[in-house]
Amino acid sequence: MSSLDVSGGATAAAGRLSIRVTALCWFLVLLDGLDLFVYGASLPGVLADKGFGLTPAIAGDIGSLNTFGMLLGALTSGLITDRVGRRRIIITSVLIFSAAAAVCGMAPTVVVFGAARFVAGVGLGGLLPTAISMVMEYAPAHRKNLSVTVLMTAHQAGGALAGALAMSIVESLGWRAVYWLGALPVLVALPAAFLLLPESITYLLGAGRTDKAKAIADKFGVPLATFAPGPVTRRRWGNVAALYTPSLWRTTLLFWIASFFGLLLVYGVNTWLPTMMRGHGYHLGSAISFLLVINLGGIVGMLVAGRLADRFGPRPVTITWFAITTVGIGLLSIHMPLAITYVDVFLTGGFLFSAQTLIYASVGTYYPIGDRATALGWVSGMGRFGAVFGPWFGGVLVAHQLSTWGFAVFAVASVIAATMIGFIPRRPVAAAPSLSPSAEPQLS
Repeated sequence: MSSLDVSGGATAAAGRLSIRVTALCWFLVLLDGLDLFVYGASLPGVLADKGFGLTPAIAGDIGSLNTFGMLLGALTSGLITDRVGRRRIIITSVLIFSAAAAVCGMAPTVVVFGAARFVAGVGLGGLLPTAISMVMEYAPAHRKNLSVTVLMTAHQAGGALAGALAMSIVESLGWRAVYWLGALPVLVALPAAFLLLPESITYLLGAGRTDKAKAIADKFGVPLATFAPGPVTRRRWGNVAALYTPSLWRTTLLFWIASFFGLLLVYGVNTWLPTMMRGHGYHLGSAISFLLVINLGGIVGMLVAGRLADRFGPRPVTITWFAITTVGIGLLSIHMPLAITYVDVFLTGGFLFSAQTLIYASVGTYYPIGDRATALGWVSGMGRFGAVFGPWFGGVLVAHQLSTWGFAVFAVASVIAATMIGFIPRRPVAAAPSLSPSAEPQLS
């Protein structure tokens, strides 16, 4: 796809369409973040429920099981996106993790609870890369990085909401209520997605469904040529081999490694931050509030990082952001006055979450549009191995009362992620051949 930079009314129509897609995906990713981070937010309360029988070691296993489900969801969505379409994957993913949240709220045993978290992970893993791909497709060329970071503020807003809910109701209503409240918004989200979210025009063209693609383009007043991924070929599965061309295979491996350590850091911190901070001597309310604060910092960081990435490119900003994250994580291992700790947690969140998001934004500039969804799905999926390892290893450390070492591990992960991005070539391969606004794609 070339950009949505066309003249006159088409430009305004394209802008409105981009806002519609971004807003809808933002709301759905908010639910994704709420469901994901509610586990870490509710964990102190679940562990305190002696009748339920969850131990720190098993809690780490469940956190890893959840992210293993996300790995499967991300890889599967990357493979089947060219077969079933972006919109269907998005809607199905939301339905899966919302239903699983309801099961968590009424789980009679730890086994059922863990199984539900695994199923939720499948839905969570399928939604995020697909939503990013949709938002990048419809975004103006000069605002793609900002569009992705705006979308990802929803993820952190979901995390902040999870922390706020846990602070408000865990002690009064119990941890189960948090999961029920997290599942309820699906009653609004699914109808909105069905009625208002268009299918990916690039997917429709690639699938040979030209009439449907033209109908959507005509409905919103945007030129169909804007979305052509070059010569259109019909594909039933994601083209993973395209990620390993002679010019891309090193870049692909580096993105995978960076995503591994970035997500190890993201999910390790989000799962264990409240528990680790409580182990540092903070009371339950303050420990949970750190999850709220770190995600609020993430929202601010996303907006700043997106603008800087559009101006300077996502690669140098990603490297800088991971480097600063290393310092912030390291400081958390020191017991500081509460006010200073809040500032450090806020700033660390600002750099941490946007650094990982900029990995995704970078992927969108290094791969052709026809392979972007597959590349995002696999970068996200391979990164989930780190997301599996982080919560598990955090559980091991907490179980052995070694929380300080957890901060050291997360700091090292940040250094490695920055190093891998630094090895990626400065100039990406052209994402797709440029099409003039007036040119119609060849649809054969």
